[in-house]
Amino acid sequence: MRESVIINDVGPRDGLQSQAKILAPAQRLQLVEALIAAGVKHIEVGSFVSPKAVPAMAGAGEVVAGLPAVEGACFTVLIPNRKGYELACAAGARSMTMVLYGSEGMAQRNVNMSKRQAEAVTAEILQNARRDGVRVSTAIAVAFECPFDGPTDPAEVERITTEFLQLGADEIAIADTIGAANPLQVRRLTESLVQAHGADRLSCHFHDTRAMGLANVFAAVESGVRKFDASIGGLGGCPFAPGASGNVATEDVVMMLQQMGYDTGIDMRALLAAAALAKSLTGTAPGGRAMPWLQRRLAGGQSTLAPI
Repeated sequence: MRESVIINDVGPRDGLQSQAKILAPAQRLQLVEALIAAGVKHIEVGSFVSPKAVPAMAGAGEVVAGLPAVEGACFTVLIPNRKGYELACAAGARSMTMVLYGSEGMAQRNVNMSKRQAEAVTAEILQNARRDGVRVSTAIAVAFECPFDGPTDPAEVERITTEFLQLGADEIAIADTIGAANPLQVRRLTESLVQAHGADRLSCHFHDTRAMGLANVFAAVESGVRKFDASIGGLGGCPFAPGASGNVATEDVVMMLQQMGYDTGIDMRALLAAAALAKSLTGTAPGGRAMPWLQRRLAGGQSTLAPI
């Protein structure tokens, strides 16, 4: 059996939050369903944030209510604070992500709190989640570099990871929010974290701002990480982080991992159909860098699994 790598598609949330065209909840559900049809079982489906701050996420409760029952699926929503947790619980969400920060500047711009305040709120939410039977992961934003404060100290990322794993976070995602990391940085940090904590509760989130998204995924895979965020069609960006562009494209990550011999459980032909839908709905999804090659290869009846 081939070793598995989990892909968590964040397109329906992270991918859509900065788009000029705002999609209705029914359209966002359409994208989620296309991902499910491709075999993607881990999907970030929305966020319970203020619709004034992020209009694209209005109606998150409708999205959660419309999710199909899929065996083994993990549908996650982003929450910014206690109110977000309460709203998500009321909507029926059972898996949530709370954001922590590698820098003061990003914490202030994103949630109008200090780093330590955000950590205190997250610790409280983790306690409530244990009581409520809710899965909560934490993402460390700007884990490599902040657009306001500059490079992030790896020791600070290690401190936050250790503290919140001990507090009971189900998972820690190391997030390169603005796509500033290089593969050597990624390998050093992820190797250290895997050695200290194992890989089972770690994941990574990369953007392709400087065309190093796939290289950074590779570096983390080499360190032992086996779960990655990616965004269908390369959609992405952060409205509160200047310079943040699209996430690394799901179709590119799946192609690379499959050719490296890993099992993602994802059907490439159906995934490309989901990418085409993302482009049709938004008008802006650039598609993965390998899209033309993948389309030609599949049109010729060839597999994308075997190493070339």
